[in-house]
Amino acid sequence: MRFWIDRHGCAKNDVDGEEISARLEAAGHSCADGPEGADLVIVNTCGFIEDAKKESIEAVVAIKAAYPGKRVLVAGCLAQRYAETLAADLSEADGIVGNADLSAVLAAAEATLAGERPVLVPEAAPSIGTVRRVRRFDFPGTAHVKATEGCSNFCAFCAIPLIRGNLRSRPPGEVVAECLDLVAQGVRELVLIGQDLGSYGRDFADASGGGGPSRLPELLAALSAAEGDFRVRTLYIHPDNFPEGMLPLMAADPRLVPYFDLPFQHGSARILKAMNRRGSSELYLELLSRIRGALPDAAIRSTFLVGFPGETDEDFDHLREFQESARLDWVGSFAYSREEGTAAYGMKGRVNDKTVATRRAALEEAQERITGERLARFVGRELDILVEERVETAPGDASGAEDEASGQEELSIGRAWNQAPEVDGLTVLRGSHLPGSVLRARILAVNGVDFDAAPVGA
Repeated sequence: MRFWIDRHGCAKNDVDGEEISARLEAAGHSCADGPEGADLVIVNTCGFIEDAKKESIEAVVAIKAAYPGKRVLVAGCLAQRYAETLAADLSEADGIVGNADLSAVLAAAEATLAGERPVLVPEAAPSIGTVRRVRRFDFPGTAHVKATEGCSNFCAFCAIPLIRGNLRSRPPGEVVAECLDLVAQGVRELVLIGQDLGSYGRDFADASGGGGPSRLPELLAALSAAEGDFRVRTLYIHPDNFPEGMLPLMAADPRLVPYFDLPFQHGSARILKAMNRRGSSELYLELLSRIRGALPDAAIRSTFLVGFPGETDEDFDHLREFQESARLDWVGSFAYSREEGTAAYGMKGRVNDKTVATRRAALEEAQERITGERLARFVGRELDILVEERVETAPGDASGAEDEASGQEELSIGRAWNQAPEVDGLTVLRGSHLPGSVLRARILAVNGVDFDAAPVGA
């Protein structure tokens, strides 16, 4: 069997896709370069919010329409949460398998290709990350490493615990071993991920049989003790669960980059409480002050949720005030999505779409200005850039070294430590450089949300 994976959703979903590929290839199947060369197309769906659900379903329909002779297996978050509904209403799905235990994918894939129509919703796997991935969907030089699965915060708007279950952490030794294996393969940036990485290890039983403190500092200390030329990025730390023991570790080892993804979600105390979050704008600003006090260069990303039930103009004003005071490097905004089974599903006070769109536009306009101001502090400085790809542009489109033979300018695209994969700005480098390599470059200017840079000595 030749299979191809159509990817949707977040980096955690991509790691799932890499594990699916590893499991299928270990069984003797091969990965095609695209859907046209595959016998089986696996759509790895996202089910986080309404827009993501629609995108995933439309992808299934489009693939079946473009390749009617191929079998389509629907996998991922949407399949885990809505398997029976998809089986009844989505005729384009030739098979359905959830993502709670990825060992179920092999049987589902083989049954689907054999002409059956499996509908498998597995129970949560007792352990995660035990399969060695043989291919990665990241750009060269980068690898995401799943440290936790699931979440036990139960924010009122969020369906993740319903899809992926409660928090489950991998043992530190397993995570470190995988990271060092990836570094030996040439990976230069390790991205530790989890729904709430700050709660890593809190599910490990202590001597009394209860939950313990965050073990994320311990994990980072173990990585810091390892030799090697790599950098470590941590993503998705719930601000109410921030383990401040990680700050001195980052101050002592520049390989532990001071980049934080803290989804604050709002600045109104009333809305935060309704979201089942313990923080407030005052507490969050104090946290930001402590982070920046320990790590003055810290880059901080967040997300804001707009249109939560009952959000008034005054609540939104509080959010804007928080945004201006926090001066975050990066912010993504998203509209509230009403999700069955969540605490907010039955809440009154729905905010109309026009108001939500207006509020999001105001946030994004303000953040573009703030981000530009924050990035300006790097102009003139030298940073290590992880090269991701080469590009060519027509003469005059951008500054760079000109290729005399083609008449085009040679440029490369990469990321500095303060730019996370896929979600932040990029660094445009003069010249053609090997993807996966790291080179020192001087930041020349900020262009929108991107850096313009030139290699040192060029």
